[in-house]
Amino acid sequence: MAESTTESTGRDESAPKKLGSGPGRVLVWFYGVFTVAAASRSIVQMIQDFGKAPLAYVLSAVAAVVYAFITYSLVRGGEGFRRAALVCCAAELVFVLTVGTWTLADKSAFPDATVWSDYGVGYLFIPVILPVLGMMWLRRNRDANV
Repeated sequence: MAESTTESTGRDESAPKKLGSGPGRVLVWFYGVFTVAAASRSIVQMIQDFGKAPLAYVLSAVAAVVYAFITYSLVRGGEGFRRAALVCCAAELVFVLTVGTWTLADKSAFPDATVWSDYGVGYLFIPVILPVLGMMWLRRNRDANV
């Protein structure tokens, strides 16, 4: 069986493309960092003063779970994980937009901030940008042998 390589790069084009390679590696890094940040934040907040803002703290924990699943999916690769990560990125964007709008419309509903508050202003708006970039990357790689 002959290998398919390009002369300019010398790479094997028939080799599977990984979701977490190239620009996907940057996504994996950001999602990994956000997994740790959201999980740490929510755990500390829930231990210290859960009664102060339970909704905000639970939403930060949900964000951590979503980020962790997307990170795992990007690293794991494969068409099934690509589709699952795409759905999670879309859900994440809906969560960010919903919580972001809710926190601006009704400040009293969130006595303390979540990762998604004010569209992620506390995290330089990365929470609203990341799912968009993730969906673009995952859609771009839908036909790849991942």
